[in-house]
Amino acid sequence: MKYNLTQKSTHEQELKTDRMSVPALFFMNQNLLPEEETFSQVEDIASNKDTFFRNTVAMPDVCSKPGRKNAAGTTIASEKYILPQVNDSDPNCGMRLVKTSLNEDNISPEEIHKLFQELVEVVPTKKFVGTKVPFNVVVDICRQGTKAIIKHLGIQTKNELENTQCGGSFFEKEMTRQDIFDVIPKLYLNFAKYRLGVLGAAGNHFLDLMKVGEIADSTIAEKMGIKKGQYLFMIHTGSGILGQYTMYTHTAKKAEHLSQAVMVALGRMTFSSRKKDVYKKMQEKIKLHMTKDDSLLKYDANGEDGEMYMNARAAASNFGTANRAVITHNISEAIKKILGRDPEMDLIYDLPHISITKEQHFGKDVMIHRSNTSRAFGPAKMSHHPIYKETGEPAFIPSSMSTDAYICVGTDRNDQSFYSAPHGTGKGKNNNEKSISNKEELFAKMEEKGVRLYNAQSSIVINQDSAKYKNIDEVIKGVEANGVAHIVAKMKPVSVLMY
Repeated sequence: MKYNLTQKSTHEQELKTDRMSVPALFFMNQNLLPEEETFSQVEDIASNKDTFFRNTVAMPDVCSKPGRKNAAGTTIASEKYILPQVNDSDPNCGMRLVKTSLNEDNISPEEIHKLFQELVEVVPTKKFVGTKVPFNVVVDICRQGTKAIIKHLGIQTKNELENTQCGGSFFEKEMTRQDIFDVIPKLYLNFAKYRLGVLGAAGNHFLDLMKVGEIADSTIAEKMGIKKGQYLFMIHTGSGILGQYTMYTHTAKKAEHLSQAVMVALGRMTFSSRKKDVYKKMQEKIKLHMTKDDSLLKYDANGEDGEMYMNARAAASNFGTANRAVITHNISEAIKKILGRDPEMDLIYDLPHISITKEQHFGKDVMIHRSNTSRAFGPAKMSHHPIYKETGEPAFIPSSMSTDAYICVGTDRNDQSFYSAPHGTGKGKNNNEKSISNKEELFAKMEEKGVRLYNAQSSIVINQDSAKYKNIDEVIKGVEANGVAHIVAKMKPVSVLMY
């Protein structure tokens, strides 16, 4: 490899070349380092002068992705700028973990199988229509957050707002309807009427039934209400086409599909915003960065363009959290129908792993861009929460569809990464796992491991096989050693639903 790294500890390396204006910290051991292409991307990003605060951060799941300027699995801070291109294009793609009253003693494998056969229909992946809601409800979700969909559907998930990051709304105040129309074309909002409750067909979005296995910290587990043998639902999805179309409208990125390009073009043409002057200047910047200027697109963190971008992002992010809330509600209703009992859904936590937020670090207010990393505040930064001020903020680290996942909490000693944690283990060869080459082998391998896979219509679902992901136990060692997060419990997948 052409890059020379400085080893700061067993589980931390530093990259700093002559081109880079700030160093990049890699929170992983030598065995987990990414391919050279990812290092090149990290170097390219950090070569933008006078842009970043202190350093950039790469977590164990860091990897380059086609069509992205920046690698996934990174956290980047800037005092002055909002940098749309360093983040993936699905705002508030994230995960939630939900407790249930189900456990290994009160539900059988046959009942779980019957339930997941129903969930294939109830939690759609590639269907166009999910849980349909009126246009006004979509707008209310965007401006008010999750509480709008709770009211509309009568959602009864316990702690739905209390245990959602930012309380279910990424705005600091309730916005007006016109505030939303100023930043998102109505065309996208109309499409969003059909898109709640949809898991999606993107990459590794999933619905997993997990069983709690080994408890690593019994004191924290008890505070969180986590018990051995308990069944939890883990949901990974985002803001869907509303979020993607909105972000494509406000940043310099070529659409990945013809339908996206057409929709974004129509959205821009039909956009009736009171902030047309601001939007016009943003479009001029976008056009320049799409054609002539290869540096990072920058919006002023304290300017009108930055405000418009962040308002659009917050509105779309609200839809992402609401989407996971609807999926949770629909799972609960399916359990009542199929099993004839109330699962007593209780949200442990809902968090984004694609986000841009204003936070204070090292005595400065900075814009933190997390692209496929989760915020993992320690207890000191969670003082507003009745439970997590004692434990730290929950963070979940799954790996592949058939390997163990971990429930973690943030620590107070993770300042170097701006209190970020990995959202998974990342792609990479795992010599401990048998390789497979087709769906039949995948199903057989998962059955061998005691995991049942549902839906799985995609031809590329085999890319989620365990042999293609880094060893989670090796990742977790570094997570604990670096103070990135503290391990609370291990979970084993039982049933997996994905496209």
